[in-house]
Amino acid sequence: MFTQLFLGGGLTLVTIFVAALSWWALSSLLARLHSWSELPPHGPKLMVVLVTALVWVLGMMTLAVWIWAFALFQLAIFSTFEEAVYFSLVAFTTLGFGDILLPQEWRLLGGISAANGLLMIGLLT
Repeated sequence: MFTQLFLGGGLTLVTIFVAALSWWALSSLLARLHSWSELPPHGPKLMVVLVTALVWVLGMMTLAVWIWAFALFQLAIFSTFEEAVYFSLVAFTTLGFGDILLPQEWRLLGGISAANGLLMIGLLT
């Protein structure tokens, strides 16, 4: 149990740290674009800024899912990396389909992954 809590807590901290670094990088990029974005026409430039931010957020969420998937695969919980990615995505987004389950000795990681996903979605919102 403590191994799962330690590992899940560590993975959560890693994903939050990666998201924070990524937001810092996005903030730097948008700061560089600030003077450009203030010039008319504003509509197309606003679209560029919004699309950039949305793609950036999607990338952060994808990276967080892949971090979890890599950890689950390295622990030999899943036989293929695709299963690990699928489970991580389903848990991270709190869908919880239940078609692929963690073994009983690792089941706490599913809940921690779901909590991590909720935290990330809240942070990115």
